This record gives sequence, C-alpha cells and structure tokens, in this order.
Amino acid sequence: MTYLSEMLDTLMLTARDVVPIAVILFGFQLGVLKRAVANWRRVLLGFVYVIIGLSLFLVGLELALFPIGQSMASQLTSPDFLHPEGGDTPFIWQDYLWVYLFAAAIGFSTTIAEPSLIAVAIKANEVSGGAIGIQGLRISVAIGVAMGIALGCFRIVVGDPIHYYIMAGYVLVVIQTYYAPKMIVPLAYDSGGVTTSTVTVPLVAALGLGLATNVAGRDPLIDGFGLIAFASLFPMITVMGYAQLVEFLSQRKSAKERDHAL
Repeated sequence: MTYLSEMLDTLMLTARDVVPIAVILFGFQLGVLKRAVANWRRVLLGFVYVIIGLSLFLVGLELALFPIGQSMASQLTSPDFLHPEGGDTPFIWQDYLWVYLFAAAIGFSTTIAEPSLIAVAIKANEVSGGAIGIQGLRISVAIGVAMGIALGCFRIVVGDPIHYYIMAGYVLVVIQTYYAPKMIVPLAYDSGGVTTSTVTVPLVAALGLGLATNVAGRDPLIDGFGLIAFASLFPMITVMGYAQLVEFLSQRKSAKERDHAL
C-alpha cells in the first residue's frame, strides 16, 4: 500500500506540472494561431503517456537509481575496500582509482542511453546530410561525460575549489571554438546541455553526494554537487575535438589522393 500511495501522489504531482505545459500549447494553438489541433486524440493520449511515464520514472529514481548510486559510492570509499590489509595510513587520491573508473563507466553508459542525446544525434545527422554520424556524436559526447565525471570525482577527493576546473575548461572551449569547424560549434554547445537529462542526472548526483558524504572532510552541499557542471562542460570539448580530428583525417586523405594523382 505504501508504494501504491507514493505512486498515486507522484502521479498527481506530475499531472499538476504537465497540465500548465498543455494549457500553454493548446492556448497558443487555439487562441493565437486560431487553428484546430491535428489528431487531437493522439496528442491527448500522448500527454497521458507522458504523465504516466514521468511518474513511473520518478518513482524508479527514488526506489532504485538514487539508492544504488549512493550505495556504490559508499562501498567504493569504505576503509575496508580502500585499505583491505588494514592499517592507519591516511588515504590519498590514488586510493580512489576504482571510484574514478566507476564514475567514468557510469558517465559513459548513462550518456549512451540518454534519450535526448539520441534525438539530437538523429536530427543532426538528418540536417547535415549524413556528414555528422549518429554513433560518432553519441560516443564523443559519452567520452566527454565520462572524462568530466571522473575529473569531478577527483576534485571531490582532493578537495580543490570547483571554479578553477570550470574556468580552465571554458578557456579550452573558447580556444577550440576558434579552431573547430564552424558547423560543429553550435551542436557541441548543445551537446553539453542534452547530457543533463533524465538518465544521467540522477545517478551522477547520487554519486557526487555519496562520495562527498563518505570522504572525510567533505561537505555534501559544497563538494557533492558540481558533477553535473563537469558533465555539461567536457562534451563540448570532446565533440569539437571529434570534429577537428575528422577534419584533419579528411584533409590528410585528400592530400594523399592529390599526391597519388600527380
């Protein structure tokens, strides 16, 4: 009964949040554009599916994703795991290598499964006439998220201020923006945003909070949050780097073909 009560409460709260969106959309369609909604039965059914799907997802977050993220962080940072041989030697950043590896793996896998990234990759492939590969874009973004979250976990362990990392990252983004192919720059900037969506955020936030809670001297509020900023920043770097690499290889191939022709 408890789970059913939580599900119903979540369903009502989700409906309360989605209904204003529907009111705005239908209001502009009927009141401003003054046109009937095409296939309104399917549209209405779609909103029902959205409400039910979001409700199930939110309940799943509370029951599974948040607890398992915090549990993994707790187990990976426990003294018994870090120093199985015992002893009172202080922990150093090298002791948390499994944490960095887990962070990179979870960042890569959740990004590959991110529905918003899949949608953006498909549209980018269509608009570019196939010049931007779907899998290439997804993998480059996922690598960026993996690198960012691993570096963010390293920052939590060593206790460095987050703004130094973010400023250095954006300096690199600005430099890459100047040299990267112009058509990829807007897509790279958007790729940083689509990673902070339904699948990635819950696990990454739970990992950061769990890690900050279990590392001595860290404040969950100050140190636990911020991984999402890394997850948004590094995909911009890797996507532009991917485009630069493809352009370099293409120019090199063209140069070889010209040499053979001569």
